[in-house]
Amino acid sequence: MILIADSGSSKTDWRVIHSDHSISQYRGIGFNPYYQTSEEMAIQMREDFLIQLASEIEEIYFYGAGCSTPDRNNEVSSALRTIFPKAKITVDHDLAAAAKSTCGHQPGIACILGTGSNSCDYDGKEIVDRRPAPGYIFGDEGGGGYIGRKLLKDFINDEMPAQIKQELKDSFNLTTVAIQEHVYQKPFPNRYMASFCRFITEHKSNPYCYMLYYNSFQEFFKQHVMKYKDYQEKPVSFVGSIAFYNSDILRKAASDLQINVNLIIESPIAGLTLYHQEAL
Repeated sequence: MILIADSGSSKTDWRVIHSDHSISQYRGIGFNPYYQTSEEMAIQMREDFLIQLASEIEEIYFYGAGCSTPDRNNEVSSALRTIFPKAKITVDHDLAAAAKSTCGHQPGIACILGTGSNSCDYDGKEIVDRRPAPGYIFGDEGGGGYIGRKLLKDFINDEMPAQIKQELKDSFNLTTVAIQEHVYQKPFPNRYMASFCRFITEHKSNPYCYMLYYNSFQEFFKQHVMKYKDYQEKPVSFVGSIAFYNSDILRKAASDLQINVNLIIESPIAGLTLYHQEAL
């Protein structure tokens, strides 16, 4: 049996390819070796469905946010090995998952807009170029944490429409003190900030919320896509919930910069499952 994972900072999609080629699917918490130790990930990975599969899994293909260096990949492998000591484990970057699931065997630019953001230039076989992705403090343009941070900053500085501010207070009991506590004192501030994107999406008919997305997407295109060679001649595809649920704004922001957007999918897991199923 083969276990496949596509993991972001907020959630992980798991697929199991059984010996008869049937498929099971699960969703669990996200992991990121930038922000978690191997021990912390191992504790959170001990979910019921993974424990039940422990003796049957022979191979694992884990694609994850933050899995960009051998050291961080080893952290994830070590965590997985506590549950699957006999399995062959391969850990790769979530960009590889994005490229395989959207570009297939064709050249293109693959992007991630989820809790965070990232991008790469893909030649149909491998990633040939990528932009820096320094995390939610120095980067993540267009990602959920980045957009949520803008909303919360505007809330603190009273730079949003009064109606939106009141709805945030009513819906979340939001205060400046609560925001500071979550961002500066509690774990996973990027997840906290990104959690407000559901509210922004639900209110995107409001010009303020619409422009939060539009401006952030344009920042992403300028910081990432437009710095790749011949970017205007390549299809640009996206994975991630922020891109998927706001695809109308994303396509408009791209069109205004003469960028050709191809696929926009919520998760690459289906394409990854097909990829590994074909390799059996």
